[in-house]
Amino acid sequence: MKEMDRLIRIMETLRGPDGCPWDAEQNHKSMVKGLIEEVYELVDAVEHENADEMLEELGDVLLHVVFHSIIAKEDNEFTMADVIDRLGDKLIYRHPHVFGDVKVEGTDEVVRNWARLKRKESGKENRRSIFDGIPETLPALLFALKIQTAAARVKFDWDSAEGVVDKVREELDEVVEAVRDAAPDAIAAEIGDLIFSVVNLSRMLGVDPESALRQSNRKFTTRFHAIEEAARQQDIRLSEMPMEEKERLWQAEKKK
Repeated sequence: MKEMDRLIRIMETLRGPDGCPWDAEQNHKSMVKGLIEEVYELVDAVEHENADEMLEELGDVLLHVVFHSIIAKEDNEFTMADVIDRLGDKLIYRHPHVFGDVKVEGTDEVVRNWARLKRKESGKENRRSIFDGIPETLPALLFALKIQTAAARVKFDWDSAEGVVDKVREELDEVVEAVRDAAPDAIAAEIGDLIFSVVNLSRMLGVDPESALRQSNRKFTTRFHAIEEAARQQDIRLSEMPMEEKERLWQAEKKK
């Protein structure tokens, strides 16, 4: 594709002897933080349903894919063409119900087949645990969801969401008890258990906990902005505004 070829040529020029010193200095590890940030910016654009921002952020994510591929090519590891070919082969292999003669009954069976075929792939057949391959560097909320989902696939799961609701209540009671005992280590451990149980409840109810929490974060910041704006209009510091006034403004914004 000519557009992809053009992008690769641009990046190779930037990495070349007459290119950009910053681009030339980068390596796989130095680019990781930026890639993570770009993915989150793409997620934000998707959740705001902003097509123009999505266009921009998808390009930034693609930049990192190309960048890593060019670094790998310089080290005689692989090329962008290898990345694309590997991806194409993987998609065909994991979709035998589309590219082969396998019959499936609905999405759940597709997901089970996907997981089964994934385990058979080269380099993955010797994994000793169902959690092997789940990066521990994932955000803790997402990591919890991943390991819970993996356990559920081998039938280690709750019978219903009601059981998880009871578990959430139990964990909350244990947090309260740890607070009552003024035990810092126990408080941290019990809060972790509480969050883990809430993630489990989210999964059981078909809710993505990461998206749900981001939505709550946006809700909080939107309401708080109204309090900040009122403080500016009154020409007072936010810390000097009485809590009663902050609560009144919060509730007014909540009603909107």
